[in-house]
Amino acid sequence: QVQLVESGGGLVQPGESLRLSCTASGFPLDYYPMGWFRQAPGKEREGVSCINSSDGMTYYGDSVKGRFTISRDVAKNTMYLQMNSLKPEDAAVYYCARPTRNCSPDLSALSRDLEVWGQGTLVTVSS
Repeated sequence: QVQLVESGGGLVQPGESLRLSCTASGFPLDYYPMGWFRQAPGKEREGVSCINSSDGMTYYGDSVKGRFTISRDVAKNTMYLQMNSLKPEDAAVYYCARPTRNCSPDLSALSRDLEVWGQGTLVTVSS
């Protein structure tokens, strides 16, 4: 049974940090490209970050570059998203997902081709 479970979301003030976790079961997370995607009310799903399995190359959306960091822990079969300097625009439901192909700079297109995803975790950024 293939499954992804996200956790770590919550309410924070602008400028604060949060770390999201995504634990995979039923498949080795490091054997596939994996990414983080988010969706805010009334908006389309947006690609946040992606990490390739082979070379470990990472990609980030323009709005989060320099603030977010994606990583993996093979032993725990878990992926993380460290989010620093959070802004109100970052508020959304964040999803951990496995794309159908390798990561690329076009995260928007990648967000439309996800084969496995979790239930999501809510991140709220408000003062």
